[in-house]
Amino acid sequence: MTAAFAATAIAVIGLANIGSGIFAGICGDRFRKKYILSGFYICRAIVMTGFLLIPITETTALVFAVLIGLLWLGTVPITSALVAQIFGVRYLSTLFGFVFFSHQLGAFLGSWLGGYVFDLTGSYDIVWGVAVVLGLVAAAFHLPIADAPVTRLQENAA
Repeated sequence: MTAAFAATAIAVIGLANIGSGIFAGICGDRFRKKYILSGFYICRAIVMTGFLLIPITETTALVFAVLIGLLWLGTVPITSALVAQIFGVRYLSTLFGFVFFSHQLGAFLGSWLGGYVFDLTGSYDIVWGVAVVLGLVAAAFHLPIADAPVTRLQENAA
């Protein structure tokens, strides 16, 4: 595929992210956030698996861009809201800063290791497989989150 098409696909991901963030925020007001996050991660794993199994064409790449865009940054408002729900808003900026830092560290490692694996093997297949597994692990880690406010906040509310 051409560089221009790849740029278009990236733009589509960004456009879909806008709707995803708004939709996720609405869902976060209505449903338990840990379940929404798990759902996002499971759906990402499914979409990535599907992308690996189907022939890659411009059409399938654009469909993938839309779907992954709908699933990518929608986790940000839900994660932020979950941190606020559990720990309160007093230290939200600091706590979410740590969450964001860890995500950026993961993004760096994923990009760098992805390139390294490609240099070693000539393929991204292993990287995609690891991404699918990590999506399933993330979904499993979010399900048991104790999402009740910490004891200090419960006592202050009483």
